[in-house]
Amino acid sequence: MKDFYSDKFIESLKKHDIDKLRTIPKSDLHNHFVLGGSREYIQLQTGIEIPFFKGVLSTMQDMHDWNNMYIGERFNTKEMRKLLIDATFVQAKEDGIKILEIGEDVWGLGEFFENNIEELIHVFEDANQRIAPEVELRLQIGLSRHCDANYLLRCLEPFWGHNIFYSIDLYGDEFTQPIENFIPIYKKAKNEGLRLKAHIGEWGTADDVKRGVELLELDEVQHGIAAVSSAEVIQFLIDNHIRLNITPTSNVKLGRVQELKTHPIRKLYRYGVDVTLNSDDILIFDSDISKEYLRLYDAETLTADELNDIRLNGLRRL
Repeated sequence: MKDFYSDKFIESLKKHDIDKLRTIPKSDLHNHFVLGGSREYIQLQTGIEIPFFKGVLSTMQDMHDWNNMYIGERFNTKEMRKLLIDATFVQAKEDGIKILEIGEDVWGLGEFFENNIEELIHVFEDANQRIAPEVELRLQIGLSRHCDANYLLRCLEPFWGHNIFYSIDLYGDEFTQPIENFIPIYKKAKNEGLRLKAHIGEWGTADDVKRGVELLELDEVQHGIAAVSSAEVIQFLIDNHIRLNITPTSNVKLGRVQELKTHPIRKLYRYGVDVTLNSDDILIFDSDISKEYLRLYDAETLTADELNDIRLNGLRRL
């Protein structure tokens, strides 16, 4: 599969031309919008400077500490939440993103939108049309693994029945509670026609990835890099057409991978796993999509042709 931009993309990588890379269509299917926007736009609008983390984080708590210091309570109002959404579309537009998958955590409906689901949907759609109408918004429902499953089911009631929502995603500490606790939610989400996703295999094992896919009937896994340690799980992902939405710089910054050159995406891709390249948390990791492609090319993790194939895969209709 090739498109009009493939030659330009490959040439831009080889010439290390980040500006041209930003003009070429790409997707971002693993972006947490609170940390997924343009730091320049946020500073311009608020005067708040948000530096990215330059070292390697020792634990998830280190990441939470950074978040509390630079995001924290300053953005916990409706207007600031809307600003972060705007910033994410600004970032996407500047980086040539044509498919952007983002969404609000279910608790945010009450916290920022007075439990008005129509307003929540409007805020995302308005930002999309106002800032980056060329970007396809795939609106996601977010679930925190730290929340009780029955609480989440109650929070989800206003979300059901709205066709605008494309997917559902479970994120947070993989070890907070057993993944089977979320089976009722995912059964309901499947009946609602949502694409089923969850964060697994960033901190856990290859067996955790396989078990999570089987229990929740997942279509996609956010991260899933632990699968690289098991030939059986790799084949399971291939046979069941499970997509892994991978975030390389995030994996390195969180100490899950030692260096980009040996990142699991190389082996997973070359074995035939469906993989995409994504940003995760741009504000903390300095991980916009064009930089991710260029970093992997410079590290010789994958060739320019392979990276172009991954780019096209992210733009593929499922």
